[in-house]
Amino acid sequence: MNRFLDNSKNLPESASKSLSSVEGDPMKVEKAISLDQISPEEVQVLPSSRIVMHTDPRSAGADRFRFLRMCLREMWNAGKLKSLQITSPLPQEGKSTIALNLATALAEGGKRTVLLIEADLHRPTLAEQLGIDKRAGLSECLEGRLHPASALRRLEPLGWYLLPAGEPTINPTELLQTEAVGGVLQKLSPLFDWILIDSPPVIPLIDSLSIARQVNATLLVAREGRTSREAIEKAIAVLGRQRVLGIVLNAVEGLDQLYSGYYGYGGYPATSGSKKLGRAETLNGPTARPALQAKRSFLDPPE
Repeated sequence: MNRFLDNSKNLPESASKSLSSVEGDPMKVEKAISLDQISPEEVQVLPSSRIVMHTDPRSAGADRFRFLRMCLREMWNAGKLKSLQITSPLPQEGKSTIALNLATALAEGGKRTVLLIEADLHRPTLAEQLGIDKRAGLSECLEGRLHPASALRRLEPLGWYLLPAGEPTINPTELLQTEAVGGVLQKLSPLFDWILIDSPPVIPLIDSLSIARQVNATLLVAREGRTSREAIEKAIAVLGRQRVLGIVLNAVEGLDQLYSGYYGYGGYPATSGSKKLGRAETLNGPTARPALQAKRSFLDPPE
């Protein structure tokens, strides 16, 4: 399912130090609020949502997410990782579904506090995928019309929290380039063990680069048989190789019907028209590892 880049040495020494300070902030709602005070919303998680961590926990796809959780948890325990952006080179590569499953995996049934921020302000779809109503969220927070703590939604039985995209009144890309993004993360960080950010694709837009500068690391989602090697390398170059923690290879071995999928971005091509990644090439090809600098495949069992 996925490949990891050996970038752990380049991560910040302490994720908590980089995001948790709120001294001098006049809006200290986050210090007074308790997450237990947020009324839970019951979500009917259907198979069509593709959250296999909940709907099919014994599946191969769910097992790969547990493996990914194990690897990320090692860096979390070391204080090197807390905020993680999830994006993809191009549309239709399944990054939003990866984000939903990873949030569910990291929450561990409520043992950890996990927040998923929907930063795709151009085409937000998480509310529809979860079957919940749309409400104010990140856009209103970035515009200064809403405190982020008051926009949080507690989703059960998934066991994690959502900050939805909301409805921006100005250009979403300009909104995500402001310093307000860091301010939102700073206010919310003390409340959570993990913060995941579902961002737009890298190549059609520059939103992901703006967000990458505010978080500890980025996971890049590629889809087997669709994502070109050139698109992956371009996305890594745009984000900066030191910011890309790993690559998730989606839709492998027939698992795409369980947990892959993405929405279409009108006017943006799904692929670059160049050579696609196939299973044999991705795992065994002589040029795959030098190009992606991968040291280990998550398709293989842990050592």
